[in-house]
Amino acid sequence: MSDFDDFLKHKYAYVAIGEFKPGCFSEARQLYEKAVSTYTKGFQGAYLLQEPGTDRGIAIILWDSIEDMDAHQDTIYAQTLAKIAHLFETPPVTTFYEVCSEIGLPQVLATAQATASAN
Repeated sequence: MSDFDDFLKHKYAYVAIGEFKPGCFSEARQLYEKAVSTYTKGFQGAYLLQEPGTDRGIAIILWDSIEDMDAHQDTIYAQTLAKIAHLFETPPVTTFYEVCSEIGLPQVLATAQATASAN
């Protein structure tokens, strides 16, 4: 039954959409990478997207659970936000999402291997 429960369990994503002051994206990226590198329990990965030619971006951080996400936001997140806040043109819009579908390289490779084994 545990495998079935794991199948039904979804990850959670913290998403921040914002714009930095002109020329500040690089500094913000360094602070983001420094903060994310400290995440441990429940952390499943992170992405920082930049709209080409602009200082606008989207940060996505994936977690096993809301509890894991909340535990990290009380410490490193608050410290990083304090360091990065002055770089924003306007405060970022933040939202939490449940990851309902995930298709990535591990799933594609597993499907390809299963198909090859069946032939």
